[in-house]
Amino acid sequence: MIPKDKKKLEIVYSICVSGAAYGPTIEYSKRKAAELGSEIAARGQTLTTGATVGLPFFAAVAATKMGGKSIGFSPAVSLREHLRKYRLPFECYDFINFTGMHYVGRDLYLVQSSDAVITVGGRFGSLHEFTSALENNKPCGVLLGSGGTADWIPKLMDSLEPPHRDLVLYSHDPKELVDMIIKKLDEKYSDLKEHLKNHDQFWYLNEKDRNSLHAG
Repeated sequence: MIPKDKKKLEIVYSICVSGAAYGPTIEYSKRKAAELGSEIAARGQTLTTGATVGLPFFAAVAATKMGGKSIGFSPAVSLREHLRKYRLPFECYDFINFTGMHYVGRDLYLVQSSDAVITVGGRFGSLHEFTSALENNKPCGVLLGSGGTADWIPKLMDSLEPPHRDLVLYSHDPKELVDMIIKKLDEKYSDLKEHLKNHDQFWYLNEKDRNSLHAG
């Protein structure tokens, strides 16, 4: 999460779209994934993904076409490894963080670097990202009807007594789900939004530097 403009100091959320890189949900849900990416970008938020193929790729392409910011978190240590070893895309990202942590470590890094996670379709990797996000007190959106992990999550939530149940939001509509996630984030960070509004956040500067920043 970063301030979008130093004068307005509005918070920009990093919203992860998590979904299958391979498998049957790709063809079925690629339009839904793209709509998620477009809606995140249309609201001025930043899309994060695992810099991979499949549903996250369609979300990233759509966000970029909408003129939004798209950041990928790669399992690779460099662009060469990203392209040659992992055979992953790069053209639809404004920035790629080369974690060098392979897929399991990449998933955790991606979740920790995002303010919320939305699951569309998905397999075990998406389930890992969902559970990691929930354990870390992150709002989690679930796009129902998109297949795979997304449609299994309600059953798991009923069976496994998970933490932070109130942070899991469900919808069949990508637009509505993005709206729900942003509303939940606004509630979660209402105190920070108020501080930014009042320019109270520059505690690390002395009075002279704070005045200079406000004037500039």
